[in-house]
Amino acid sequence: MQADLTNSSLSFERANALYRDGIISRQDFDTAQYNYKNLQAKVNSLKEAYDLVEKGPRQEEIDAMKGQVEQARGLLAYDDDEESNTVIRSPIDGRVLERAVEQGEFVTNGFVGDKGAKGYVVTLADLDDLQVELDISQNDFSKIHMGSKAFITTDAYPDRKYDGELVEISPIANRQKATVQVKVQILHPDNRLRPDMNATVAFVDATHSGQEQPVNPEITIPAAAVKDGTVFVVADGKALRRPIQTFATTPRGVQVSHGLLGGEDVILNPPANLRDGEKVRVEGAQP
Repeated sequence: MQADLTNSSLSFERANALYRDGIISRQDFDTAQYNYKNLQAKVNSLKEAYDLVEKGPRQEEIDAMKGQVEQARGLLAYDDDEESNTVIRSPIDGRVLERAVEQGEFVTNGFVGDKGAKGYVVTLADLDDLQVELDISQNDFSKIHMGSKAFITTDAYPDRKYDGELVEISPIANRQKATVQVKVQILHPDNRLRPDMNATVAFVDATHSGQEQPVNPEITIPAAAVKDGTVFVVADGKALRRPIQTFATTPRGVQVSHGLLGGEDVILNPPANLRDGEKVRVEGAQP
């Protein structure tokens, strides 16, 4: 390119001399001058580019490129966050029991679906981690302790017993019911058990050589309160049906081994048409 520039320079000088002598026209002189200046501009541009390559990029250019890289990283992080918001992750492993939304619904915090306002997408449970929640009479509270062994039966499978262990005791008592809430862990659940099943717990009394002893072995109720193996108790102004198990009849009444905690209000001679959950009023109570 430098050689071409030299030749173009010589050609321009000759054209200039010839033009001054009147040998060539003004148009030929302008053409020679244009070719020379154009080639000179290209050589200067290439020289500047070579100098930049030799010196390397300036600090301002380096900082500008770093800024663009950081901006690209920020956009990537934002896109990753947006993508993660499309995935719902459960904090536990479990089985889905209920799905509150259908595919295609728009989900936000406290969204409203076909069945009203919701704060959840699905209901799930770990069926390998099941507990029985029950209330223990304060009179029997001293008979149990953390780690107490128990047997659990369900109304659905009364002939099957599951090993259990007391794992949680409420720090406060229910003054109105005179009970304390506890939780018993089912140690070896199987696929027959389901959440919200009715269950009965019998704790093992270590003082009786490991024999199964009911929590409340001395609950006695009038025989007239028992019909078809059930009784009605009053709670929160409603009659609630409770299946019970009895083990003896005395002059004082029927002794209950399972189904009652002690201290409940039992309905005597319940009417045949009394339904579970029906509102009732205790005689003598304020309306």
